[in-house]
Amino acid sequence: MSTASYLPPLDKLLTLGDARPTLRRWPDYSHTGYSQYGLAPEHVPDLIRMATDEELYQANSQSSEVWAPVHAWRALGQLRAGSAAEPLTHLFHLIDDNHDEMISDELPQVFGLIGAGAIPALTAYLEDVSHGPYARHASSRGLLEIARRQPEARAECVAIITRQLERYAENDEALNAFLIGTLLDLKAVESAPVMERAFAAGRVELAVAGDWEEVQIELGLKQKRDTPARNYVAESLCPELGAKLKVKAERVQVVEPPPPPRKSKAKKRDKRKQQEPRGKKKRK
Repeated sequence: MSTASYLPPLDKLLTLGDARPTLRRWPDYSHTGYSQYGLAPEHVPDLIRMATDEELYQANSQSSEVWAPVHAWRALGQLRAGSAAEPLTHLFHLIDDNHDEMISDELPQVFGLIGAGAIPALTAYLEDVSHGPYARHASSRGLLEIARRQPEARAECVAIITRQLERYAENDEALNAFLIGTLLDLKAVESAPVMERAFAAGRVELAVAGDWEEVQIELGLKQKRDTPARNYVAESLCPELGAKLKVKAERVQVVEPPPPPRKSKAKKRDKRKQQEPRGKKKRK
């Protein structure tokens, strides 16, 4: 097995085991952090090798070695290793192929830590039609994380994602929905015209993104719906049930409450007359 080829201090990553308890707060793997890790820029080549090591991915699921790639890519992010960006994109296919949630959840964050230097690799991956929709979505989320951490890169990241959405006729409908979701996270109001065209062409998976009215409301371009809301998830899971829900939604009408009845002046006069004390006479 390839574990023997990892020399100190990388060999410690082979023994750390399950990375899930530290999902929300990664340990500091760098030499400035805990002394038991001590990883530095000179270790980047071996960390890339570990993060992409197929033998480690195929290790026993109960072993500690199978988690070593996760610890390695976290370290690469913390070290801002720009040279790791392109090799790490090669892991995205495991999201579609193996439903690997750790890659889907963590690699975008790693790219966010690496920063703007990862934009070219993520762009190339996003534009490659040979990749699956979930893998390409992960690359767009990498751009999202970069924009969040480096506001000066936001305009470039928005432009790249929008340019891909402009190819909505060629894209998978789910990918179009994912791209719209990423643009919503970036509050990209400037991309609204492209989103609208994708919806108008019927090229967006509504169960993922909702409809154009929902998107407009989230962007702050619309205050409320003009049509009844629909459960697109239920409609996609069960077409028969979805058809019934659609018909039901179309029958729903928003009925404004009737205005309160206006009181006539005669009734007001009658009311005042009733309130006068009885037996009281006018003075002559």
